[in-house]
Amino acid sequence: MERRRQASKGASKPKKRQPTDQAQTALGAVPEKRGLKKLPDDDSAGAGQRDMRVNVKTAKKRKLSSTLWLDRQLNDPYVARAKAEGYRSRAAYKLKEINEKFHLIRNGSRVVDLGCAPGGWLQAAVEAGAAKVVGIDYLSLPHVTGADHLELDFLEDGAAEKLKTLLGGEADVVLSDMAAPTTGHKNTDHIRIIALAEAALDFAEDVLSDGGAFVCKVFQGGAEGDLLSRLKENFAVVKHAKPKASRADSAEMYVVATGFKKAKP
Repeated sequence: MERRRQASKGASKPKKRQPTDQAQTALGAVPEKRGLKKLPDDDSAGAGQRDMRVNVKTAKKRKLSSTLWLDRQLNDPYVARAKAEGYRSRAAYKLKEINEKFHLIRNGSRVVDLGCAPGGWLQAAVEAGAAKVVGIDYLSLPHVTGADHLELDFLEDGAAEKLKTLLGGEADVVLSDMAAPTTGHKNTDHIRIIALAEAALDFAEDVLSDGGAFVCKVFQGGAEGDLLSRLKENFAVVKHAKPKASRADSAEMYVVATGFKKAKP
């Protein structure tokens, strides 16, 4: 016992952890509780990364898939960054990255966004200097300053015509971030997303001005088959892109087609 007491007296106390400077958000305000780390200017990891990981426990009435989704959202640096910088969703950074690489949207551009909810791409298009930005989605979303949108299913009869009326002329860029609900069956999901991409391309070929651009979400192997053939036939350059803001474990990617060859009347 005496030895144990002496050992206890002689044991050194653990050193206190030195406080670190608290980071600021992208808006300059000091974040509450968990700070937002300042990341490199190249946005390689996405600004606004959380200082500590948030652990999510499975609730009684919450499915495991919902818990996993919530865990991913709470620990996603782009989600935190979007919230700090005032974007409707992390998807805004996908379009910003694509636009920075391919220079699609310029000052004065006319842009159409298919599947625009919750509005992140609308915001990014307006921010890029587009003069006219219109969108459509069957989901409701608050108005985005500088843009107009229809709350309507793009595949519904007459929806495309209403969107063209809202646009009021040709478009320089047609964007599609539409995605069908997944079934878990790989082939079925692939067929659905390609069907949406083809519908978006039908619209793009109808409204794009000569030299215009088309950006569309695809999955798995990307654009292939008839879709890829149409793109190569009607656009000068066709490439696939996987923005850094797109989750690494996601199969999503984007096909970017530029230099639309408008048919002569």
